[in-house]
Amino acid sequence: MRRLDRRGAIEFVDVSDGASACPIDRDALLARFHAREDGRMLSGAAAFAAMWRAIPLLRPLGLAARNPVVLAGLERAYCRFLRVRPRLQFLARKLERAP
Repeated sequence: MRRLDRRGAIEFVDVSDGASACPIDRDALLARFHAREDGRMLSGAAAFAAMWRAIPLLRPLGLAARNPVVLAGLERAYCRFLRVRPRLQFLARKLERAP
């Protein structure tokens, strides 16, 4: 996403190090993706949609997600992804260590 954000419209904050200040509990931040848009804190698929709206190439997807039916479908897909994410992270770490 950083490479697609050529205008620098998104401020990426790594909360995994614990040094970032935020009004949300660190564990909650690590459990789901969060983004702030127009002063509102968004979570899950809504946060991804906000990020997409800030990137010209992905803006149409973000605008489509303003439709409640589309956003609900994206949220369901995101919740399914969260269930397999630990396994994906395990595999990614394993592949990084492979010679």
